Amino acid sequence: MYEHRADPLLPRRQFLRRVARNLLAAIAVITLSLLAGMLGYHGFEHLGWADAYVNAAMLLSGMGPLESPATLAGKLFAGTYALYCGLVVIFLAGVLLAPFVHRMLHRFHLDRDAAKRKP
Repeated sequence: MYEHRADPLLPRRQFLRRVARNLLAAIAVITLSLLAGMLGYHGFEHLGWADAYVNAAMLLSGMGPLESPATLAGKLFAGTYALYCGLVVIFLAGVLLAPFVHRMLHRFHLDRDAAKRKP
């Protein structure tokens, strides 16, 4: 997916396409995660769709739920979903930053090779 260190730096247009592809993947993961949280809160805690959305979104954003779960199943779901959300945040940070970090490291590598070639 990413160019080899011996390859030239990607043109800006292809780089932006890579960034957009990673952004779309992140949006898809966020959407599916939010949907799973809403279904869980709606099913286990019998919250309305708006309340299920708010609780799932708050957990996914790292803020924490607005309402404490009342049932054992709801508590188990909320705890598991909170752990999942923490991992998703870390994963998505990597997905979104990867193109930029790779481009920066690739550029540094090209600059270093060019400096080595100079007499």
